[in-house]
Amino acid sequence: MKEKWLLKNKKTEFQKLSNELNEGKLTLRLLSNRGIDSKEAASLFLYGDINDMHDSYLLKDLEKGVEILKDAIKNQKRIVIYGDYDCDGVCSTATLYKGLKKLGANFTYHIPNRESEGYGMNKERIRILKEEGAEIILTCDNGISAFEEVELAKELGLTVVLTDHHDIPIVDENGVKTKKMPKADAVINPKREDCKYPFKSLCGAGVSFKLIQALYKEFGIQGEEIELLECVGIATVCDVVDLLDENRIIVKKALELINNTKNLGLKELIKIKNLNDKEINEYHFGFVIGPCINATGRLEIADISVELLITENEDRAKKLAKKLNDLNITRQDLTIESIEKVTEKVEKELKDGDKVIVVYERTIHESIAGIVAGRIRERYNLPTIVLTKGKDMPKGSGRSIEEYNMFEELSKCKNLMEKFGGHPMAAGLSLKEENIVRLRKELNMNCELTEEDIIPKTHLDTALSVEYLDFEIIEELERMRPFGKGNGMPSFGAKNINVKRVIFMGKEKNFLRFKISMKNGKTIDGVNFTKFYDFKEAYENAFGEEEFLKLQDIGYCDFNMDIIYYPEINEFNNEKTIQLGIKSFRF
Repeated sequence: MKEKWLLKNKKTEFQKLSNELNEGKLTLRLLSNRGIDSKEAASLFLYGDINDMHDSYLLKDLEKGVEILKDAIKNQKRIVIYGDYDCDGVCSTATLYKGLKKLGANFTYHIPNRESEGYGMNKERIRILKEEGAEIILTCDNGISAFEEVELAKELGLTVVLTDHHDIPIVDENGVKTKKMPKADAVINPKREDCKYPFKSLCGAGVSFKLIQALYKEFGIQGEEIELLECVGIATVCDVVDLLDENRIIVKKALELINNTKNLGLKELIKIKNLNDKEINEYHFGFVIGPCINATGRLEIADISVELLITENEDRAKKLAKKLNDLNITRQDLTIESIEKVTEKVEKELKDGDKVIVVYERTIHESIAGIVAGRIRERYNLPTIVLTKGKDMPKGSGRSIEEYNMFEELSKCKNLMEKFGGHPMAAGLSLKEENIVRLRKELNMNCELTEEDIIPKTHLDTALSVEYLDFEIIEELERMRPFGKGNGMPSFGAKNINVKRVIFMGKEKNFLRFKISMKNGKTIDGVNFTKFYDFKEAYENAFGEEEFLKLQDIGYCDFNMDIIYYPEINEFNNEKTIQLGIKSFRF
């Protein structure tokens, strides 16, 4: 697929930092490219630790929430933690669970079933909880849009404390759009306009942690809340919030904790994923541990993951870890199968000129529609909505590209949908089957994307010749970790690198290892695990199909290409060498 490479160049920020900081030029360039333009922000980014976290009490309504829960704990009132079924919701629930247990509270938890209850608070469940003796509902990672549900809870005599991190809903009242919140007894959300908390990008588990931190202080417990950051860090990475400011501190501490974890469930999960002899980093949070926690809520009930995180029984931890791993393998198989089905449909149904993909495949498990939409979006670089057969009607998820505000575009077609919600890059929706074709047609008629817009764009930080690489540079780059949203892995460009051999690896021979000859006479390896077909297409366009077949057969070659890469350490037989993680290439 054609791709545009764009060089970041924030000259003003770079110059300002150069005048204020005694750091290497590479570090200064990377910091400025991430919008960091002051000595204070740079110091927090590079050296921030637990002591630099913000005061919990700056959160609006936190004091109210603390007083309600403090009274409930002292008087043994029944508290119900009301969580969510994704990784953030599970980790938020576990964080509150551990905190309230340490404080001797009378409590239980509930996580809704994805299929029968749906996301967030549910009216029928609230009635059941009341009948079961609940006196206080404490939400985590949900509640900020539960207007009717909170109203019902209040009518039933329940006290409601909301902790959430999602955007404050905008409601239309008599033609006037305003931000509005449910009338709970306390609404703790850093995104409130009247909230003075200086960092707005906490995940749900981060907000839960802040509440427990304040409660511990009220009960004279100092410092023990830090152990809770292990779960909070996993949620922070998996919920794809900005890894800047306080989130960066949280994840760094979480990685420190998990590499010496005392959590029985996580220990067993680490073993079953063969990570016990490796240093766990943010990649493992996002792509190994997190997906296992997520799989339970997708295919069964998320309580299984909560129980893994809170269990104090070794045998139970082993059984739960196996269950999570098995469910995730099932989820992976379902995902691969579903992607193949949807790709086949897209190839048949996508019309010339269509720039929005809307595909209905009734056999897809609704819990993975979003994952499938994301993969299809990546393949075609077009906004994609994948619909499947829901309980009452088709429902699904959409994933977008930067140039297309999916929420706004769906809003223009709201008359065709029974329900929808989301933000510019992702959305969820449900609609009657007879409206699917009309939705596809209207989205494409309204679409203003140009051919230029749909060209994939790769941003690189700076040019960096591979001849300059050494272990000191890599050590300097490692200070930028953890990588994630808001602090992506740095990307470097190198022109006309000379390739002497291509080795096709893996079971399907679709992993690439390049043997690269440098100007200083030495060689360096470059690897890529995701772009075999892109490489095949580019090579055939440059040299012909026959030459590619020859390359696959003998491997030896002599050609030049430009690359975008990140340098990394490869350790084999106790020997460390530098290799290039190649992200993109062109001839």
